[in-house]
Amino acid sequence: MFLLRLLVMAFSLIAGLVLHNIWRLLKLNSPWPRLFLLSISWTSGIATATKGVRIRRNVFYAANHHSWIDIPVMSGVTGCTFVANDGIEGWPLIGWLCKINNTIFVSRENKLSVGNQVDELRDAMTGDQPVTIFPEGTTHDGSGLLPFKPSLFAALVPPPPGMLVQPVFLSYGRHTHRIAWVGDEKVTDNFWRLLSYLKPITATLHFLEPFDPAHYPDRKAISAEVRARIGSAMEGGGQSMPYV
Repeated sequence: MFLLRLLVMAFSLIAGLVLHNIWRLLKLNSPWPRLFLLSISWTSGIATATKGVRIRRNVFYAANHHSWIDIPVMSGVTGCTFVANDGIEGWPLIGWLCKINNTIFVSRENKLSVGNQVDELRDAMTGDQPVTIFPEGTTHDGSGLLPFKPSLFAALVPPPPGMLVQPVFLSYGRHTHRIAWVGDEKVTDNFWRLLSYLKPITATLHFLEPFDPAHYPDRKAISAEVRARIGSAMEGGGQSMPYV
């Protein structure tokens, strides 16, 4: 099963790149990065379901974070781009694919560059793709939210006209612990565990009630509101259970 899924991913990548470049030559908006990412989640054995009303334009998504697979799941549903650790930019193939999807790379170590990163994020927010951030800054196993890092919410102070924040609670149900990429686990080990698993997995994206960030005084208040809403959704019925 692992090798079959890997071959399907390779075929999807080649087909997606060819079609993406054709669209670019024709100066058309390319849907192929999004469709490729969606194919990655499907090929990994993950079906997607949504709850709530998703805002499609003038929206800034903020979601909890379990694993690398969150990226194709979230982008496959919404067509969004992401803010990611700049270390990923140098990864073979993955870094290049991130660039094709207009990923915004930020440095966790260089505190002096935060201002430039916020400016870049503000520019991206007014583009055609919605932006998603994972404010925990790292992954967790679904047993509880980690503290949020509020720095990138500074891009919403003040927000672009009409921009709303929509918190998203992402859960894989009882499989969340299997999906989670935490601790010192190598990404290749996590990749193997997911692709070799035969039982179906459903990723549910709970699109929570959006809010106007202009009603909040600063980035910390916006971050706290997002965390409270995702935490409430987690406690209200989406809490993960140990996998079997």
